[in-house]
Amino acid sequence: MNIKAILLALLAFAIFSGQDALVKSLGGTFSPFQIVFFSSLFSFPLVTMMMVRDATQGNLRPVHPWWVALRSICTVVTPCAGFFAFTQLPMTEVYALLFTMPLLITLLSIPILGERVGIWRMLAVFVGLGGVLVVMRPGDTDLQIGHISALVAALSGATASIVVRKIGREERRVVLMLYPLLISVFVMGSIMGFVYQPMQTSELAGMAAVAAFSFAATLLLVYAYTLGEAVTVAPMQYSQIIWALVLGYYLFGEPVDTTTLIGVGIIIASGLFIILREAIGGSQQTPVLRTRSRGLSPGGFAVSQGLKQPPRKQ
Repeated sequence: MNIKAILLALLAFAIFSGQDALVKSLGGTFSPFQIVFFSSLFSFPLVTMMMVRDATQGNLRPVHPWWVALRSICTVVTPCAGFFAFTQLPMTEVYALLFTMPLLITLLSIPILGERVGIWRMLAVFVGLGGVLVVMRPGDTDLQIGHISALVAALSGATASIVVRKIGREERRVVLMLYPLLISVFVMGSIMGFVYQPMQTSELAGMAAVAAFSFAATLLLVYAYTLGEAVTVAPMQYSQIIWALVLGYYLFGEPVDTTTLIGVGIIIASGLFIILREAIGGSQQTPVLRTRSRGLSPGGFAVSQGLKQPPRKQ
């Protein structure tokens, strides 16, 4: 077990949680579209530093234009839906629903990657989805648009991750990074005329901080995955629930909901089971471990794009 990799991952997810708290704070005044637009805009120089490192030969024409288009759309939808969910729900509930990404990746790997999922992993998926029902409590509380937004963010984030897994060997890293960023800025910029609110200098700095937090945390995750095994690093994402409890309580006065925590526990347990099952299964069919992305980073880059990529097929 690589302690340094674990500590880097824990620090990365702590920074991500700080970003989410900042988004929640800004979301009280500004539309999620405005937050995504400016954080994407501020990400341009940061992501450009990553793109210039791509020394592979080729042009900017995608090898798989439809898959690149799907991933680009997902990378726009994910932060918009996720950020909106943070403005509508307690942080703990949002994280509970976002933690379904490993479950959704497992399901999506069947039709998109053609992978076989054994009975135990499939049972873990259904148990985890049961945890979602515990969090949402249908019949006990009204289904809110924030719940739907968080689930949409989880689904679109899982889809984007699976697409990278499918085409990552053949597409240049610069293609996978450039198109989502351009589409995000273009689409969000088109919406600005309807939702823009004037910003003070401190609020503009907050938008820049969202981008900086995302970039710094993703770099830390890249280093963590470089130093340690995926099975060691991946579970560290669940440390965010601790930050959600602390930040939600002290910054936003969100009470600790026992039922939500039970649902979170079920979802985390099923996700950990899938990760461990993939690790000890002795098979190459490990969609969750091989798909590394946080998914809520507007204008950012996936962790897998910062890692050394295998040779492209000719």
